[in-house]
Amino acid sequence: MVASLLKMITLFALSSLLILNGAIGDLICEELPVELCAYSISDTGKRCVLENYLARKGMVKYQCKTSEVVMETMSGWIEAEACINDCGLDRNVVGISSDYLLSPNFVAKLCSQPCFSYCPNILDLYSNLAQAEGMNLHDICIRGNAVSRRALYILPKSSGGVDGGAAGTAGEGNGAIGAPVGSPLSSPAFPFADDGSTTAFASSPDNF
Repeated sequence: MVASLLKMITLFALSSLLILNGAIGDLICEELPVELCAYSISDTGKRCVLENYLARKGMVKYQCKTSEVVMETMSGWIEAEACINDCGLDRNVVGISSDYLLSPNFVAKLCSQPCFSYCPNILDLYSNLAQAEGMNLHDICIRGNAVSRRALYILPKSSGGVDGGAAGTAGEGNGAIGAPVGSPLSSPAFPFADDGSTTAFASSPDNF
């Protein structure tokens, strides 16, 4: 318990320090601890990626590297822990992959209101990954919401009483606190209204 608390405090301190460094143009992926690598953006706008390699005696070790994936509107960014949680992410993920978009549970978190409202870095990443696979994140969210609602509609008949609701988490997101450089970015609106209908995006539909 104490060790876990100390680790959280250490990560928070490192995150705060590195965010400050990023603000003056000094966030380099290779200098980040592996615990803060995934979903970070260097001062040049290139995304950081966690990689593993085989060390001596067959041990697997990890290192943070600069990828060729560019984020055009943000730089010097370490993602807030709130966004990691609200969007269903894992800082220990290796590489950058669209495979998670095939998971209904992940899509439900990614398309939840806290993630869509406060985490533009994450939305940009998975919007581009979806486009690279010939998909559209907005459509993925709509399909995921429809599947979730159908499942929750059927559930009370078999288990005796759970009211259906929109896919996603119930907690409030505050991922914007992780934004280090420049003025806050406007996030796209949550794609689902309370009645399940789609709502308009604040950003261009072409981006999602």
